[in-house]
Amino acid sequence: MSTQQKVNILLVDDQPARLLTYQSVLSELNQNLVTARSGLEALEKLMRDEFAVVLLDVSMPDMDGFEAARLIHEHPRFERTPIIFVTGVHMSELDRLRGYKVGAVDYVAIPVVPEILRSKVAVLVELYCKRRELIDLNRHLAEANERLAEANVVLQAEKTRELHALNASLQQANLEMERTNQVLHSEVVERARAEQALKEADRLKDEFLAMLAHELRNPLAPIRNAVHLMKLKSLEDAQLRLSRDIIDRQLVQLTRLVDDLLDVSRITRGKINVARERMELRDLVTRAVETVTPTIEARKHRLTVELPERAFVIYGDPLRLTQVLGNVLGNAAKFTDNGGQISLRARRRHRDVEIAVRDSGIGIAPQVLPRIFDLFTQLDDRMGRAQSGLGIGLALVRRLVEMHGGTVRASSPGLGLGSEFVIRLPISVERADGLSSERLVADTGLAESSEALGGAARVPHRRILVADDNLDALESLATLLAQEGHEVFRAADGAEALVAAERHRPDIALLDIGMPRATGYEVVRRIREEPWGHGMTLVALTGWGQESDRRRSHEAGFNAHLTKPVDPEILRRLLLTPETSGSRIGKLA
Repeated sequence: MSTQQKVNILLVDDQPARLLTYQSVLSELNQNLVTARSGLEALEKLMRDEFAVVLLDVSMPDMDGFEAARLIHEHPRFERTPIIFVTGVHMSELDRLRGYKVGAVDYVAIPVVPEILRSKVAVLVELYCKRRELIDLNRHLAEANERLAEANVVLQAEKTRELHALNASLQQANLEMERTNQVLHSEVVERARAEQALKEADRLKDEFLAMLAHELRNPLAPIRNAVHLMKLKSLEDAQLRLSRDIIDRQLVQLTRLVDDLLDVSRITRGKINVARERMELRDLVTRAVETVTPTIEARKHRLTVELPERAFVIYGDPLRLTQVLGNVLGNAAKFTDNGGQISLRARRRHRDVEIAVRDSGIGIAPQVLPRIFDLFTQLDDRMGRAQSGLGIGLALVRRLVEMHGGTVRASSPGLGLGSEFVIRLPISVERADGLSSERLVADTGLAESSEALGGAARVPHRRILVADDNLDALESLATLLAQEGHEVFRAADGAEALVAAERHRPDIALLDIGMPRATGYEVVRRIREEPWGHGMTLVALTGWGQESDRRRSHEAGFNAHLTKPVDPEILRRLLLTPETSGSRIGKLA
């Protein structure tokens, strides 16, 4: 063992020779050997130092070993110090018991056997060292525990501070989140309110458009009737004929604007319906050209039409497809200077028919071309032309063509260089011999001219009741029908219409919807309740022309629904065979 690790061994004997013997025997242990010659000296040395073991002689003159051992172990510091008694006399078991009681752990007899004494002392020294190591370890552990406790206190304090800071941050974040949530809630509420306001505005817009169309159609109806009356008279004065034709063309244009205005609402709500039937391409082109012929003639344009010899049948809505092609031709006529060139060419492209309309007009600017089919898009006035139209027609064209499974595209070399619109529609049937116009009339229930109807003289005379609270519309339509040779009865409101219907039992009743004293719906219901009214042809003649209005009139009991101003040719068609043509004409008018 190193010097720092040496322990003290106390050797107590009154004989120096034996002390020397003990030192000699125990020197091999390499420990600190301390000697004392009496019990009192041993106690003094014990008070000064700590000893691992005490080798104590039993027989000493002043204080024997038993007394010295008792005093040693009575002191709290030495109560666990091991004592080995050395004795040269024979000891009884009672003596040994006495020694053990005062703290002896073992006995060594004289003469000592060096190996035995050395072994016994070595064991006790080893135990002392182990105990001291254990004490040191316990002290270190206690110090470590104390440091851990201090560190734990510091850690707990730091955690507490961090938790306080985190809680403060969380509280601040919660406050911010609460404020953000309040803002978001306010935004959501505001957005919901704005959305509801938009829906309400959209609903009011639709109602306004319907009311506007109704109010515009009411004055258009008597104008249309008056123009037709003028056509029935041969006018000698060229200026009067010119004025009549101008009124007629502008009336057609105004009626188309009203219809387009209503179609805006149908487009935005996706409520444009198509009534499909078989129609020949040639007849579609003929009808579309007829709609724009007045404009083309007025501007002195040159129109060329090139159609394939083979007949193509398209399955679509004749009215809507005529509107599509008419809008494209109308734009070409409107945006081409007087005396311009317009061409319409139709040809087959795989399973489609391609209709190309080209003009020599003002052209389309490159920046406008990508949105030419968007709603409310208008050409600019760089060419010095004033903007015209509502920017609705081409949007309708694209939507209606797509509803028929087709496509439409526009192209233009630039401003002042004209433009071309190409419409592609699926072919339903291809026939080598074609379809005659008469055959198509039989299929669709439509005629192309008064000659196809056999002229005015062929229309059988009917007993007709006309009911309208607009006196101009009432008188003009009644006069027009009377000029055709029909027997006409007039009613200025719903109550008068009921009385006239019961009194005169007409074949056909043309009834306005919004009449005072009894609406057209109520008049129809009352007539249908009477036995004499079951077979009467009842026609709604009104400014309300939306799909919901047509559906409601059908549910009320009307045979047909005509919107003002009604085309005289459509009216004559109805008067030919009202029982069979009413429903077809009602959906097309």
